[in-house]
Amino acid sequence: SALQLAGPYLTKIAIDRYIVTRNISGLSRIALIFVAVLIVTFFLRYLQIYIMQFVGQKVMFDLRMKLFSHLQEMSLSFFDKNPVGRLITRLTNDVEVLNEMLTSGVIAIFGDIFSLIGIVIVMLWLDFTLALVSFAILPLLIYATLFFRQKMRKSYRAIRTRLARINAFLQESIVGISIIQIFNRQKKNFGRFEGLNHRYLEASLQSIFYHAIFHPLVEVVGSVAIALIVWYGGGQILNDVLTFGALVAFIQYVQRFFDPIRDLSEKYTIMQS
Repeated sequence: SALQLAGPYLTKIAIDRYIVTRNISGLSRIALIFVAVLIVTFFLRYLQIYIMQFVGQKVMFDLRMKLFSHLQEMSLSFFDKNPVGRLITRLTNDVEVLNEMLTSGVIAIFGDIFSLIGIVIVMLWLDFTLALVSFAILPLLIYATLFFRQKMRKSYRAIRTRLARINAFLQESIVGISIIQIFNRQKKNFGRFEGLNHRYLEASLQSIFYHAIFHPLVEVVGSVAIALIVWYGGGQILNDVLTFGALVAFIQYVQRFFDPIRDLSEKYTIMQS
C-alpha cells in the first residue's frame, strides 16, 4: 500500500523539481527510483497472491475433510430430510466459493482499506481544499454502494438456493432413472428440470445486471471527480497557488482512490456469493 502511494508523489517531484528546471540528472534519478518501486511492488504482489492461494487451498482441504467427517456422523433421518444433491452442493460448489473469498477477498480488503486511508492522508497533506473538492462526489458513491449491496445480497441468496435445488433434482433423477423410464416420466422430468434451470438463470442474470450497473457507475463517479480536480486545480495553478506537478499527482491519486473502491466492490460481491 505504501509503495502504491509513492508513484504519484514521485511524479510530482519529477515535474516540479526537475522537468520545470530542465534538470536531466535529477529526472533520471527519480525515474530509477520509480522503476525500483515498481519492481519491489511486483514481487510483493507475487508473494501476497502465492501465500494467500496456498493458505486458501489448505483451508479448503481441511474444510472438506471436516464436512465429510461431520456427514458420516449424521443420523439416517437427516439424510431422509435432505436431498443428496443439496449436500453435494454444500461440499463442492459452496466450499469452492468460500475458497475464492479466502484467497482473494478477506486479506485484500485490508490492503484496499490501508490504500484508501493513505491516499486520503496524502491528498489532504498536498492540498486540503482540492482534496475536499475531490471528495465532494463521495456521498453519491456511498449511496449507490449501499443500494446495490442490498440488491446483490438478495440475488446471490437466490442463486445458492436454486443451484442446490438443481443439484438435488439431478441426483434424484440419475439415481431413480430406472423408475422414471418404467413410468415414462421423461417429458415431465425434463419440464421440471427446465423450470428449475430457468429460475437459476433468472437469479444469475439478475446478479449480473446489478454487477454491470455498479462498475460503470463507479467509473462515472471517478471521472466526475477528475473533472472537478482539473477545473478547480487548473484555476489554482493560474493563480499560482498550486503547482502543475501537484495537480498531476492529484489526478493520479484520485484514479488510484477509485481502484480500491472498485476492488472492494468486487470483494463484497465475492462475500455475498
